[in-house]
Amino acid sequence: MSRHQPSLLLIIPAYNEQERIAPVLREYARHFKEHFRGGFRLLVVLNGCTDDTLGVVRSVEADHPEVGHIDFPGRIGKGGALIEGLKRGPDMEWIGYVDADGATSPAAFCALLDHLDEADCVIGSRWLPESVLHVPQTSQRRFYSRAFHALVELLFRMGIKDTQCGAKVMRRVAVEKIHAALTIADMTFDINLLYSLQRAGYRVREVPTEWTDKLGSKVSLSKAAVAWFLSVVRLRLVYSPFYRWLAPVRPLEVWLYRRLGAPPPLSANRAREVARTARRPAGQPPGA
Repeated sequence: MSRHQPSLLLIIPAYNEQERIAPVLREYARHFKEHFRGGFRLLVVLNGCTDDTLGVVRSVEADHPEVGHIDFPGRIGKGGALIEGLKRGPDMEWIGYVDADGATSPAAFCALLDHLDEADCVIGSRWLPESVLHVPQTSQRRFYSRAFHALVELLFRMGIKDTQCGAKVMRRVAVEKIHAALTIADMTFDINLLYSLQRAGYRVREVPTEWTDKLGSKVSLSKAAVAWFLSVVRLRLVYSPFYRWLAPVRPLEVWLYRRLGAPPPLSANRAREVARTARRPAGQPPGA
């Protein structure tokens, strides 16, 4: 791990994760206490949960004060949850996120921190030769993943082999610089984030990771694939001179996202509306 251990806020977006999230939070809290010498906090952002994820998270908080949460009663999508989470922890030097299913172990995430001195954003990759996949994706998921990657590389030319791995860490100053450009609320949020960082001149470093595919995915691949395609094409258009001409069809865009069961992109007004709906734990300051 790097010589200097900065402070870190780690965000975990969660939707109906009552069965899986407790051991993940406990494992991360224990591992960071033992191996991370800087200050850290774990922040769960609950996204329209209809099960007892909130109760489970609160039970972990009782044992580990480093764990906190924000609760959004309405569905705002994984991207929406991350957009909100990235606003938090203004006193932290670095901010990162992982998935709630534990596909990235605490040790694998901490391995990313060895590269903090090399870039402004360090991301785990499952598709580099040195990566270790303990349980690989199914053939269907692998097909969708590689097809999606080909489309992203065609449209954005970022040179990143795995934009979607749920393990990323960034400098706080970089997040603050590009946060206003983050509007994609679905699972293609990562493209929005990485492309915004690169356009702003920040260095993105992709490193091999250890990863375990987890059962229980809540994503319907057939519907999700259409929404992902719509989002990446829309994002490409945002950075083109043609986007302003598409204003008349934006109500149709919102309708289509909802028909696909995906959260529509956030406008500035919608982002403010989402922020107002957060339920914070009693006594927690607004900027926490």
